[in-house]
Amino acid sequence: MASSGAEVALNPTIKPASANLHKKMGNESYDVEMTGECGRLNLNFLAPGGAENPVLVAALRQYLNIKGVDLNDLDVMMDSLLDWITPTKGLHRLNAPEETDDYHPSHTPLTSVDELKKIFGWAEYTSHPGWDEDFTAIMGGCQQIDAAYASRDVLRAFGIPDDFVDRFLQARAGPDALDGTADDPLMDQPTAFSLLGIGAAGTAPAPAPAPAPGGSGTTPQVNGIQSLIVFKSPNPVFRIVSVGKAGDVTRSVQMVVQKQVTPVGVAGGVGAAITAGRPTVVSWKEL
Repeated sequence: MASSGAEVALNPTIKPASANLHKKMGNESYDVEMTGECGRLNLNFLAPGGAENPVLVAALRQYLNIKGVDLNDLDVMMDSLLDWITPTKGLHRLNAPEETDDYHPSHTPLTSVDELKKIFGWAEYTSHPGWDEDFTAIMGGCQQIDAAYASRDVLRAFGIPDDFVDRFLQARAGPDALDGTADDPLMDQPTAFSLLGIGAAGTAPAPAPAPAPGGSGTTPQVNGIQSLIVFKSPNPVFRIVSVGKAGDVTRSVQMVVQKQVTPVGVAGGVGAAITAGRPTVVSWKEL
């Protein structure tokens, strides 16, 4: 049944709020959750080709700080991770260990988020439940953070004040305060960026909305984050978790898939869009 639910989710027309993601037939059922993979921090874009992305590196540092990582541990974790994914061999950053017979950084992009468990300094952090919920290591996609799916802590990691983040998340979730449900409002990128207090790439910051009670009311220090954030990518990448039950047996599968969306009718002023072809399955595993 888990596979049946996953097959339904692969349909190009299925969205996270679709009722077809949940079905019960006698003693068999499946429930599927679709979340945006690009709402997560892509660790493979911290230093693409060895050149550090300072904004994303700063965001990951702040994210780990938000999660309570000690400053001394943070320096070791960051330098060791950057050494691991940087192609230059034989050199190591100040707070990263030297290579030894027992420790060999791959100097290649991460093959999965679980590879963090092999990196010096990350053992304790990766031992906690849910440690990986805001990370991705997808290649060829998710080069920007999709604010349509980003968590509160991911948005805060980019320096956006809490009151702006909370106002945006409240608007994104709709009246039921749940993301990915039928009452989620239609929102475009300018509206999302205005709520977050940032401008589009290459523009001035958006006017700040009225401050929430007790909020700061100050405009975020954007510092280049506009180029790293998007709202509702036209070619979204989804993490699909399907839980199937048959009697007393429960099985779960997880996939990461990219759904292609091709606009049509734009030249004629229609502005319609269709999904084209079957989604590309990036990864699949049983949980």
